[in-house]
Amino acid sequence: MKTFTFSLMIGMIAMTSGCSSPKSEQAASPLAEKIKRFAPTAIATDLSRLSPSDRQALKKLIQAAALMDRIYARQSWSGTDSLRAKLQADITPEGIERLHFYDLNGGPWSRLDQDAPFLPGVPGTKPPQANYYPADITKEEFTAWVARLPEPEQKKATGFFYTIRRNANRTLRVVPYSEEYRDLLEPAATLLRDAAALTENASLKKFLTLRAEAFHSNDYYASDVAWMDLDSPVEPTIGPYEVYMDEVFNYKAAFEAFICLRDDAETAKLTMFAGHLQEIENNLPIDARYRNPKLGAMAPIRVVDEVAQGGESRPGIQTAAYNLPNDERVTAEKGSKRVMLKNIQEAKFRTILTPLAAKLLNPAQQPKIAFDPFFTHILAHELMHGLGPHSIVVNGKKTTARQAMKELSSALEEAKADISGLFALQYLMDTGVLDRGREESMYVTFLAGIFRSVRFGTNDAHGKGMALQFNYLSGEGAIHQDSTSGYFTADIPRFKEAAKKLTGVIMTIQAEGSYEKAAALMGTYGVVRPAMKAALDRLTDIPVDIEPQFPVVQ
Repeated sequence: MKTFTFSLMIGMIAMTSGCSSPKSEQAASPLAEKIKRFAPTAIATDLSRLSPSDRQALKKLIQAAALMDRIYARQSWSGTDSLRAKLQADITPEGIERLHFYDLNGGPWSRLDQDAPFLPGVPGTKPPQANYYPADITKEEFTAWVARLPEPEQKKATGFFYTIRRNANRTLRVVPYSEEYRDLLEPAATLLRDAAALTENASLKKFLTLRAEAFHSNDYYASDVAWMDLDSPVEPTIGPYEVYMDEVFNYKAAFEAFICLRDDAETAKLTMFAGHLQEIENNLPIDARYRNPKLGAMAPIRVVDEVAQGGESRPGIQTAAYNLPNDERVTAEKGSKRVMLKNIQEAKFRTILTPLAAKLLNPAQQPKIAFDPFFTHILAHELMHGLGPHSIVVNGKKTTARQAMKELSSALEEAKADISGLFALQYLMDTGVLDRGREESMYVTFLAGIFRSVRFGTNDAHGKGMALQFNYLSGEGAIHQDSTSGYFTADIPRFKEAAKKLTGVIMTIQAEGSYEKAAALMGTYGVVRPAMKAALDRLTDIPVDIEPQFPVVQ
């Protein structure tokens, strides 16, 4: 239903803009200009690889993904449901345009414009607590309340899968997701059970059954473990995962869905990386006491094609890869799975990165831009999320780097994964695992990727993390800009050393659990400086990201 509605909306916009009237010759509206930053892109994949039973299961999973949209909307802001219904009722060209941009952003705040509101009657500032906490809560109130709770209740209050609400007397209480979103999780669980009954794949059947149970029990551990063991042509990721939307503490997980098909040939090519993770961990440029002498089980790597999405995966910048689960209990036991969305990455490289590099990079280095290093670094980024400090001790108390960094956690972790991904690939080249002939191409393509990511805005964790890296690398002489042409050049020897140095800086801050050092690093480097701003101003005719359009699965 949602796919049909969206296609109809696009068609109405096209018909309206195609009318031969004086209005059609006028300049595009401000909102239309903002919409143009997302390039409509058809995302196709070959469904013939599926058995008839898995194809029927896939339809159920796509329906379940649509329910993640509704849960995510409720999580993002208390006024989302009523506002979207109002927008949907307006079928004028202007109303259709507003709804289109609303859906692109997952709400009434423009993600590429520092979350500025684009509709009247909404808060001028996007609520940093989303709808996980009471709208009037303060950090101080929450922190003091948590400190008074027994330890088991503290874990729930700061846990992934619980909202915080007020009682009638305005005291705080913990509400499990299974209760908060029961009206949507129950039908989602039914669809997962239906899919489990249809598929003949044992591992998929087990995961879907356990995930349906988790929607009722609020305990996601067993289903996360089953997801790690999934060995199926259909690769679904569905449930509460990422904590980006909780900008107060990065505690609460948002619901999302990636419904994908596994690419066996591409997956086989990349499995060799997993066998070197412990070796890379043992050689991280940090004090040996901060390294993990025994990583979890071999990290699965999956290359997939996306066929549907839902919840947090849909609005804004499109995910190119992900590294899950985030539950430290699971990662300590099983590691984490890296999932590479190859058809999404190809679309981004073709539509965004290639034309961007032609405008900003030294023409002598432009021929080094290639999809293979783009794809491989995204893999390394996801692998490195699992390496480095995670479980730590601060002031004698066990915690995690994520919790110690609070709202800075996401941006710092993205920067860590990016820059340590370069370190890891360089290490594999230096030890003969990878071809050293890839070296220059890797750094030049990464440099182009910096500009691609910073365009997401510094309110986005990836964009802020990339701004940090650009400023730090520039300060170390790894990136030069020609004062006449404005072109940027990667100084490869200095790039290597600076990447290694910054890897050590970020991981040491995480290992120490030093929120103060993280804040100082972000405050100094996590900003868009004039040179970057001028470069970004040259890219206004290039889309910032894609707007994927998936064919309806019959």
